[in-house]
Amino acid sequence: MTETKQEKPSLSLRLCAPRGFCAGVDRAIQIVELALQKYGRPVYVRHEIVHNKFVVDGLKSKGAVFVEELEEIPAQDADRPVIFSAHGVPKSVPADAKTRNMFYLDATCPLVSKVHKEAEIHFRRDREVLLIGHAGHPEVIGTMGQLPEGTVTLIENEDDARSFSPRSDRPLAYITQTTLSVDDTAGIVAVLQERFPEIVAPHKEDICYATTNRQEAVKHVAPSVDAMIVVGAPNSSNSQRLREVAERAGCKVSVLIQRASDIDWQDFEDVRSLGLTAGASAPETLVEEIISAFSERFEVTVETVRTAEETISFNLPRELRDTTPPAQAATG
Repeated sequence: MTETKQEKPSLSLRLCAPRGFCAGVDRAIQIVELALQKYGRPVYVRHEIVHNKFVVDGLKSKGAVFVEELEEIPAQDADRPVIFSAHGVPKSVPADAKTRNMFYLDATCPLVSKVHKEAEIHFRRDREVLLIGHAGHPEVIGTMGQLPEGTVTLIENEDDARSFSPRSDRPLAYITQTTLSVDDTAGIVAVLQERFPEIVAPHKEDICYATTNRQEAVKHVAPSVDAMIVVGAPNSSNSQRLREVAERAGCKVSVLIQRASDIDWQDFEDVRSLGLTAGASAPETLVEEIISAFSERFEVTVETVRTAEETISFNLPRELRDTTPPAQAATG
């Protein structure tokens, strides 16, 4: 007797675009790969180059060695290249590298460097600087470390904005982390501007184009699906914000996962429409892996929902511009 094959339930999968790698992440990963290509292994990287385990493990397999501090680099390897992560570093880090006669490459995202320059300009103009961001995030540590210790006040939420007291009668200025929730930040800024109408704002929005675009795509898709998956690492700020944006947009199930093996299938038993996006440090291969996993259990139809086009790219450090880049996977 022939066993009847059970029909799979149908699933409409709405794929957010843009998603995944941004120009800053793409540049940072290329810097590590090109440094390995040009200088051989090992190449040292201070902190995770981007917040994604899959990416970090892939670079480790090619010869990158990740450390949290420069002092972890063995003395015999002091002449090996060391790369600073895309999140940026305090000024004390390159100064330390120079003291140790290290050759370093800076993979700080140019949009983070822009915020660093703003902080310096405000300080030179004798303004009191407020940084809107999350305590302990590497980007926040790096930005606060552009100025003398104790001169930047961190504002994490609207309560902080309401309770903040200026240290003097100097003019105020604010800057922001590049990977924040657009809506949360607008709320914090509104409180600051209501209390301090003369506060100086960034000339151009500090929250980066990629963060904004990915959040807008999620806002568009989330209300129309039963569940939303954000591909990204738990320590990735922009990925966490995407999950929160989906939740606030009315999506009942909004989860952040690193890859297909992390899916809790009980969450998706009754789901018939699914939104899928990826944080700015998540490679497209992990998105494809998740689509394949759902295709094993559902009859999947995929629709791409594009809310913006992205054509931005950033120059590589001069030291690497003569090195041919390895082939890059498309990221949608």
